[in-house]
Amino acid sequence: MELTKDNQPQAAAAPPTEALRRNALGTGGIVFMVISAAAPLTIVAGVAPLAILIGGVGAPLVYTFAGVILGIFAIAFMAMTRHVRALGGFYTYITEALGKRVGLGSSFVALFSYNALQIGLYGLMGAQGHDLLKTEFGIDVPWWAIALVGILAVFAVAYRGVDVGAKVLGVLLSLEALILVVFAVAVLLHGGAEGVTFGTFSPNAFLAPGMFGILGFGFAAFMGFESTALYREEAREPHRTIPRATYISVAFMAVFYGFVVWAIVIAVGESHVQAAAGKDTAGLVFQQAGRYLGPWAELTMYILILSSVYASQLAFHNAINRYTFALARDGALPHALHRTNRFGSPAAAGAFQTVLALVVVIFFAIVNGDPYLQLLLWVNSPGVIGIIVLQALTCAAVIVYFVRHREVARKWYVMPSAIVALVAMTVVLYLLCADLDLLTAGGPVVDGIVLATIPIVFLVGVVLATVWKRTRPDVFARIGGAEVVPASLDTAGDAVSGDGVAEGGQR
Repeated sequence: MELTKDNQPQAAAAPPTEALRRNALGTGGIVFMVISAAAPLTIVAGVAPLAILIGGVGAPLVYTFAGVILGIFAIAFMAMTRHVRALGGFYTYITEALGKRVGLGSSFVALFSYNALQIGLYGLMGAQGHDLLKTEFGIDVPWWAIALVGILAVFAVAYRGVDVGAKVLGVLLSLEALILVVFAVAVLLHGGAEGVTFGTFSPNAFLAPGMFGILGFGFAAFMGFESTALYREEAREPHRTIPRATYISVAFMAVFYGFVVWAIVIAVGESHVQAAAGKDTAGLVFQQAGRYLGPWAELTMYILILSSVYASQLAFHNAINRYTFALARDGALPHALHRTNRFGSPAAAGAFQTVLALVVVIFFAIVNGDPYLQLLLWVNSPGVIGIIVLQALTCAAVIVYFVRHREVARKWYVMPSAIVALVAMTVVLYLLCADLDLLTAGGPVVDGIVLATIPIVFLVGVVLATVWKRTRPDVFARIGGAEVVPASLDTAGDAVSGDGVAEGGQR
């Protein structure tokens, strides 16, 4: 018991048990969250060599092209966030515009996709950790043991609150970005293997046949950037920080990926880079780091790729927990998952996600599955497809929402952006599915299962919503939990300007 200034007893404030921590994140913290989810070092060192092998010297442009398309998507996405405030990201926006059935189906796709992306990465963490310990230190540790330690480490940091997680991610992201920038600058200063050439930017390179096959790689490199909206309840001045963090994240990744992957091409030489990528896809970037910076850089990069994977898993873990928290709040998942701990972290949702990850990793360990070719590629692939499906649905939701609400103020470019992004996402989704074996390397049976997964998950949500409309109307009514901002007033009653920012006060 505490005393007030008048010496009257006052009960000590108890932390909320069903509310996230307010004002915990600024723009920088959210940027660290979403860029870390993309795992830049993992993309550059683990995936970009494969993109170069298939697409040739034009591969760097795939990442910049994807960034431009996703930047256009972000314009439409952010326009929606100004009018639908409830926690839930894609789930709430799609529900508001396309209805509760489609909304619940999309929420299940989101929850499944983020889990697939996060849990699949434990295979990469285990494989990379095993190789590092065995090669550099002569210690043979099973991949699954390393993965299990990673799962517990992710939960431990996330349990302490989103602000602690943001600080950890900030340090890890800075280190992996720094080593890549130092490498790229060293290559350019040295002049590369054949001089600083610009064949990457020629029309012939961009239109090479293999480029269409790796478009999915480019978009997969940005996975998680849209999760900025999931931190609205924990952000300071969310009407400013959420859009700012989204645009910064997309712009940074588009420039960063394009620049560093181009530096890899220069390091090996345009005439030899495809052959080099085919000879040693997994070790290409590490070898070049050792060549241009010295052995210390190669070892450092091997260590940092583990921290890169860990940072990505932590960022996805946080995003998953907030989706789970929102669905539990709306009654679509058990209410017990809608609880926070004394740090304002959705710890119940975090514990559930942790158990799920443990089950999947232990299963692959028992059946002696390959951590990279099976756990990573087979589990990640439906997650990539699911996120692109959600992005396309969100574009459709933006179009429908503003057509229905013509009285809502918006910039002239919002609708064209949504239409362009919808067409682009649809094309990318088609190309990704057509060349799915490039991602899974699993053959027709695995590809068929991967392609069927997202429609099945979506259909489960639609059917449940239909059943709940009759049997649990209270739950059906809460699906989406949308807190819609009126056309001319924000939640504080201030007039809203054309770009959605309140005039005369903060929103």
